[in-house]
Amino acid sequence: MKRLLQAPNLALATLWCDQLMHAGIDSSVQRAYASGIAGEIPPDQALPEVWVHEDAEHERARALLHELSHRPHRHWLCHGCGESVDGPFEQCWNCGALCRPASPPDA
Repeated sequence: MKRLLQAPNLALATLWCDQLMHAGIDSSVQRAYASGIAGEIPPDQALPEVWVHEDAEHERARALLHELSHRPHRHWLCHGCGESVDGPFEQCWNCGALCRPASPPDA
């Protein structure tokens, strides 16, 4: 078992752990509720951490989280409703259609 990273809050730690688990990397959130004793221990030691259970998966997990947090910023028009969508999204925020084009960014 090896520590992957320290998260700024429990919500992000849980989200990152869920993304790893979805990719088949066995992981868990440690120190999930340590923020309650932040006055008794240094605050940076009370932050939640994401741990990978198999040491051999550590680099793959690090690369996956880096890829997920550095998605390309795109601007595209929805084929379903014509709405302008901006950001790393694959789905239209207006109608829910999965219609992001595979071509490079427009702008």
